[in-house]
Amino acid sequence: MSIPDSEQAAVNSSVKKTSRSYMTLRALCEGAIMLAIAQALGYLKFYELPQGGAITLSLLPIFLYCSRWGFGPGMLVSFAFSLLQLFFDGAYAWSWQSILGDYLIGFTLLGFAGLFHDKKYGFFYGAILGSFLRFFSSYITGATVWAEYMPDRFFGMTMTSPWIYSAIYNGFYTVTSLALVVIVGLLLWKPMGKYLQGLDLK
Repeated sequence: MSIPDSEQAAVNSSVKKTSRSYMTLRALCEGAIMLAIAQALGYLKFYELPQGGAITLSLLPIFLYCSRWGFGPGMLVSFAFSLLQLFFDGAYAWSWQSILGDYLIGFTLLGFAGLFHDKKYGFFYGAILGSFLRFFSSYITGATVWAEYMPDRFFGMTMTSPWIYSAIYNGFYTVTSLALVVIVGLLLWKPMGKYLQGLDLK
């Protein structure tokens, strides 16, 4: 006895809705967990610069999430992370420009890492892109908003241009943090490669 086409279509539609609801719930749960881990890792600072910016592994869970769930969910979680960073680390944001450039825009741009979620090594490509975009946002803010706080010397070098100072300042902690993320990602690739390569959401 075969099921009529209309009933089969209704069953298929119901299964798809249930599957979408399950994936949405799963994405939200994983997002909350990754946000909590990212925030916790943010307190473990290997090095902190005097005017904000630190070398941490806090971006690792964010890039992991983006690698799994893609651009849309990645942007949402990255925006939520930007709010957490602003609320808990916002003492350095002395102007609305800094709030936008260093926090809301800078950390939300991490979500672009999700563009590579369906690639074999998408986690690494995404981490590089997300880190670069965050650097670029902080670089512009540092060279404009923070220009008046440029010291005469930084890391033993004489500072004459806020653009060079911002590049060195923001590049130092951004590139170093990215290197740590990539190293840990490589260490996790063999035991967690399937997780890092993302989900088939089609």
